[in-house]
Amino acid sequence: MSGRGFFVVLEGPEGSGKSTLLGPLAERMRASKVDPVVVREPGGTHAAEIARKALLDPDHPMGPVAELFFFLAARADLVQAVIQPALAAGRVVLSDRFAMTTEAYQMAGRGLDPTMVRAANQAAAHGLTPDLTLILDLAPELGQARQIAAGKRQDRLEQESLDFHRRVLEYYLAVKGSGVRHLDARLPPDQLLQVAWTEIRSAAPATFQSVVG
Repeated sequence: MSGRGFFVVLEGPEGSGKSTLLGPLAERMRASKVDPVVVREPGGTHAAEIARKALLDPDHPMGPVAELFFFLAARADLVQAVIQPALAAGRVVLSDRFAMTTEAYQMAGRGLDPTMVRAANQAAAHGLTPDLTLILDLAPELGQARQIAAGKRQDRLEQESLDFHRRVLEYYLAVKGSGVRHLDARLPPDQLLQVAWTEIRSAAPATFQSVVG
């Protein structure tokens, strides 16, 4: 466990439903008498939101290394200003993306040097690692179809080629570890919520003692 708190991260390719899952998961936590600190990446601080706007703007392309360091700057500020203080205070932090995203998108997707990316990533995260990472697995074709059906205006990263997004998915699918759980993002939203909630409760039973569902 990170400090005295508990750090949960949702990861996955575009259109996998992370942002849709985030709100209901936070509500489940509140119903179990745990008030989480909910954050997103990039974003969550004034500086990080500025970086987010630049990174996702489809009208302003940038090179892979510049993209990497925009993400890292946003993460470093969020960790220092929000995540670390919350964990130190014993809070649960629920995040839409974290450091694994950088390895999936900038390392696997863009093809940047793994040694450089991993070292820079660790520095930006201040050495922090999630206690539990839920990866929502979904083929990029399905994710793109979901976004089109929802009428979503695609951001700069979402507009990348299917080959790019396949490399991102392949990276996610290969990630294993004691703190990693893979979820089938094809599940209906209510079933996906229940599976995710079960994994969180199993990972931190003492934290979520008064449970709903």
